[in-house]
Amino acid sequence: MTEQPNANPQQPGDPAGDRLAPRPLARPAVDPAQAATFGRPHGVDGAFDKLYRPGTNGQPAPGLNLAPPTPESLAEAFRRPPGAEGVVLERPHGTNGSGPSANGAEGPLWTTTSDPWRDPGSGAVLAGPAVQQDTEEEKQAKRPQGALLSLPEVLFGRRVQTKALAMLAAVALAIGAVGGLIGWWFADTGTELTGQASISEADAAKERPAGSIADIAHRVAPAVVSLEVFKPGADAGQQGSGVVIDNQGYVLTNEHVISAATADSATKVTAVFFDGKRVEAKVVGADAKTDLAVVKVDVKNLTALQVGKSSDLAVGDSVIAVGSPLALQNSVTAGIVSALNRPVTAGGDGGSAPVIYEAIQTDAAINHGNSGGALVDATGALVGINSAIRSSSAEGGSIGIGFAIPSDYAVKIAKTLIKDGKVVHPDIGINASSTVAGSSTMGAQVRNVAPGGPAASAGIKEGDVITEVGGRLVRDSAELLVAVRAREVGEVVPVRLVRDGSSLVVDVKLASD
Repeated sequence: MTEQPNANPQQPGDPAGDRLAPRPLARPAVDPAQAATFGRPHGVDGAFDKLYRPGTNGQPAPGLNLAPPTPESLAEAFRRPPGAEGVVLERPHGTNGSGPSANGAEGPLWTTTSDPWRDPGSGAVLAGPAVQQDTEEEKQAKRPQGALLSLPEVLFGRRVQTKALAMLAAVALAIGAVGGLIGWWFADTGTELTGQASISEADAAKERPAGSIADIAHRVAPAVVSLEVFKPGADAGQQGSGVVIDNQGYVLTNEHVISAATADSATKVTAVFFDGKRVEAKVVGADAKTDLAVVKVDVKNLTALQVGKSSDLAVGDSVIAVGSPLALQNSVTAGIVSALNRPVTAGGDGGSAPVIYEAIQTDAAINHGNSGGALVDATGALVGINSAIRSSSAEGGSIGIGFAIPSDYAVKIAKTLIKDGKVVHPDIGINASSTVAGSSTMGAQVRNVAPGGPAASAGIKEGDVITEVGGRLVRDSAELLVAVRAREVGEVVPVRLVRDGSSLVVDVKLASD
């Protein structure tokens, strides 16, 4: 019999003699840095849980330097309350330990027998992972959304063919069109008095070229004012117009407009400009014989009206009257020159002497309140001061016959009033009347001669009929007066007269009135 090798050689100290010696362990080299980080503290052998446990009376293992004890404030803030040592902080997730105990009460999450891998004397209790669990609403919100519904699916709950949708749209449009036609028919034929009007509108705006009435009125309006004359406490006053002839504030008007202010110093005059500004006006001077006056306003940067030459006017020329008729401020009327050098007798109401002057006749509408306003030519220059009208009614409304004092004479009087405050006029020294109809000679017949006057010195006698003054025809007493006033004081003028059927000429040196 061949001897078999011993498969289990007996090891020293092995009574059985059937075990093999253990193989030597392969110990790889340890990195000194890792050993310093993860190795046991110096002088500590064995498990870590033996270093410090409650059974050692709270004393650390010899040679182990532990952290200092927890401060009392932190320990009091974070320790369990007294008597709650058996209360767990969180139950584990899942089924392990999550259900109630056999008697229905919740037991501890872990016991000393259910977790052999932990120190049963440790005060910490293990729990599940700190992962937030989604609520049911969050789970529903995170579910992937399906495909969005189309319009046919929303409207009809299922898919519809494109052809069907097109037919449905066509039917809807047809129904709407039929309904609209029916409504239009009822609205159009519902009544005979209502309907749709066809109104023509102009394509272009109104043209206002330079020199038009609108252009002239726009330029003249700032220089024409309305004058209000009233006495404080009185029930009524006077009203008229005025023309700014100088940017220093001088306003030319009629004497009869401000006659109440010249007669009573308590009466006030107010100038109202086209923009509504109201300013007190002071009387500079007035002349009742020519029905002209000047007032002054204290206003800066006034617009003065340019003065034209009334002597250049001709019958038929276009003129514009600007003023405040019947207190209607900034009124404009247009017309033509109807006549020139027309002697006019106006006034004489209430026992006052009538006023006689040579005037421009115009058919531009002039009414009460236009007195003292401007009569301008086609260039917008002042050619007259509106003064009087001829009327057939008691109210004195315009019938197309108005009179204005020529600007040549009016400005001459205004300059004298501004300089001296009064005016003196040339005088021939006689009283005369118009010859009666049927007389052989037309002219102004002398009724009496002032002793020592200009006419007496020239040899004029009562009964003589004066037919010319300075070459100007005299047909009545009014023309005699305006012919004399057209001259200067001290001027010698030839006067033609008829005496006993014979014509003769005498030189008369005019005196002052």
